[in-house]
Amino acid sequence: MISESTLFTVAHSFPNVTEEPHFDKTSFRVKKKIFATYDAKANTACVKLNAIDQDVFVSTNRSSIYPATGKWGAQGWTMIELKTVHSDVLTDALTTAYHTVAHPSKP
Repeated sequence: MISESTLFTVAHSFPNVTEEPHFDKTSFRVKKKIFATYDAKANTACVKLNAIDQDVFVSTNRSSIYPATGKWGAQGWTMIELKTVHSDVLTDALTTAYHTVAHPSKP
C-alpha cells in the first residue's frame, strides 16, 4: 500500500512542481498544468499519460491501473489504486506523467 506521504514525496521530487487544490482533490502541476491528482477519499491517484504509455501501464496490472472513465480516459488520464499498486510502478507512472506534461512532444 502506498501512503499519501510517499505519493506527495515522489510528486514533489520533480523540478518546478506546485501543489494546488483541484475541486475536492489535490493536484500536482508543472508549468501550471496538471500531471497528477490525489483523491484522499478514494485513495487513488490519477496521472496524465499519452495513449502508448497508458496502454503500457494498464497492461502491467489492470486492477491497480486503468483508464479513467469516459472521455477523460480516452485523453490519457489514468487511475492508480494506491492500495494495490507497487511503489516502483507508481514512481514510474508519476515520472512519465510529469515528463508528458512538462515536455510535450510537438506535432
